[in-house]
Amino acid sequence: MPADSSPGPAGEPPARGAVRDRRSAAARQSRASVTSAVEVRRSARRSRTVSAYREGDRTIVLIPARMSEADEQRWVGVMLDKLAAQESRRVIGDGALAERAERLSVQYLDGRARPASVRWVTNQNTRWGSCTPAEGSIRLSHRLQGMPEYVVDYVLLHELAHLLVPGHGPRFWRLLESYPRTERARGYLEGIVAADRLPGLPAAREV
Repeated sequence: MPADSSPGPAGEPPARGAVRDRRSAAARQSRASVTSAVEVRRSARRSRTVSAYREGDRTIVLIPARMSEADEQRWVGVMLDKLAAQESRRVIGDGALAERAERLSVQYLDGRARPASVRWVTNQNTRWGSCTPAEGSIRLSHRLQGMPEYVVDYVLLHELAHLLVPGHGPRFWRLLESYPRTERARGYLEGIVAADRLPGLPAAREV
């Protein structure tokens, strides 16, 4: 099942032949670059959308011909993560989410963060997670369901850290230094915001 995203309005992927026909004017402006098992195909007929799908043991990423090298690298990462999320999509319940939070607290916060409740909510469309330290409650947006585990773990850990340090000063960020995928997770969430044209990435306290 292909994954599709767009910096602008979403559209249907062009016919595969339009990308592969090297004799056409569009194909002469296209180029394919292969890195490991990922193949990037550029097409002049693709102006906005970015798509990706599996083809045997390779991953094909389709991008507009005019996309910059920097944007290409960023979108390849975003689309690989989207495909991985689709292929391993599963929704864990509130109980399992609470167990996950406990494990993260032990692993990265010496078990000091002990939430009273951890649950999914459907009313957080402009933030990924929230925390009420006075109640010890953590809420994660349902939009995180199906995203890569390291992304959900980052949001959980971010909110767990708020149980210990409410603000976002140096003490707070030091708590997250031990989590090795903080930057990658934030980059993934930024990519989702850009791809889906959601409201801007929430401030750090809202993850």
